[in-house]
Amino acid sequence: VPLDAYMMDFVFSESEEGGIYDNRDGMDYHIPVSDSTAKEPPMHIVHIAVEMAPIAKVGGLGDVVTSLSRAIQDLGHKVEVIFPKYDCLNLSNVKDLHCRQSFTWGGTEIKVWFGKVEGISVYFLEPQNGMFWVGCVYGKNDESRFGFFCHSALEFLLQSGSSPDIIHCHDWSSAPVAWLYKQQYVHNGLPNGRVVFTIHNLEFGVHHIGKAMAHCDKATTVSYTYSKEVSGHGSIAPHYFKFHGIRNGIDSDIWDPYNDNFIPVHYTSENVVEGKSSAKRALQEKLGLHQTDSPLVGIISRLTAQKGIHLIKHAIYRTLERNGQVVLLGSAPDHRIQGDFSNLAAKLHGEFDGRVKLCLTYDEPLSHLIYAGADFILVPSIFEPCGLTQLTAMRYGSIPIVRKTGGIYIFLTSP
Repeated sequence: VPLDAYMMDFVFSESEEGGIYDNRDGMDYHIPVSDSTAKEPPMHIVHIAVEMAPIAKVGGLGDVVTSLSRAIQDLGHKVEVIFPKYDCLNLSNVKDLHCRQSFTWGGTEIKVWFGKVEGISVYFLEPQNGMFWVGCVYGKNDESRFGFFCHSALEFLLQSGSSPDIIHCHDWSSAPVAWLYKQQYVHNGLPNGRVVFTIHNLEFGVHHIGKAMAHCDKATTVSYTYSKEVSGHGSIAPHYFKFHGIRNGIDSDIWDPYNDNFIPVHYTSENVVEGKSSAKRALQEKLGLHQTDSPLVGIISRLTAQKGIHLIKHAIYRTLERNGQVVLLGSAPDHRIQGDFSNLAAKLHGEFDGRVKLCLTYDEPLSHLIYAGADFILVPSIFEPCGLTQLTAMRYGSIPIVRKTGGIYIFLTSP
């Protein structure tokens, strides 16, 4: 092996007269070479997504876009994100935001803003037709808005002269990138890229997901177990040969009790008892709970049917019956479910004053304090592609209580 070789590919031979080179179009059969004098050249990776933590986060997709980008950038690659410029962005978490340029596509001017989010370069596309001035991420003509965004994101890459090695799109909302790229842009100025498509949740946009599966070069989902659970689905099965389950991970720079600014005492495994005790007292004081050593169950979740809301209610009552404390942080996109939990909160706060608190909102600092202060974190999902809640809970020394499904199943079977 040459001293400057950083990767070795297989050549399969069927006869003594010659071989057949086969690495599945550059995607497989690679073996890294250690102790090489040369390094693998860095790649240019562009994520096209509609959620990104902490500027516009609805679920785990937003966390993954940010943490995966940071992790890959730390490996020495060039990573960029193309993102809609919603009018509801949390701009306090965007550094050096400025308007860089504009271009025209689809009969409208699109302003391109640039800024840094958690150290990642982000291009914000702002169509001047007001398509993203609707006060929310989801819920207003989503298919039309996100379809326009996906097409304009590829047009931005083309007109700016960018030529990424990998274009990574996520869930149904940016799935159109896969087929638009293959049908239009791969033959029209963007010839070098490969498309990776990640399914974070198969519950929404199945038609878009199936079409993206057909056109992408590789597809992933967020845990090995979930990949097996959905392998027979009509949008997955015909393309299963290029489908891989890769478990999500948390960003250990953001979720780390050793340097978390939202908890009173920083801790590691060496002083976990002191750290968690201080966090529990701070949590109880903040939410008006009794200062007691009784077990405290934390619930941090979107309140949807997928998350097992009937089991959440059952667990709350069961915990209170057994003299425990409960803290719930979460909100429901469905106003009927939100109203139901508002009524439940009023009842519980009156009946079990000092032992239960339901915070029906989104509060990132409070979530850190709950992870640190709780003894248990409840994740009773009906299905869960991966879930980051149980990963974060273990990072903070809280015991996850989960159902045997999807990405949380691994924690029941691993040694």
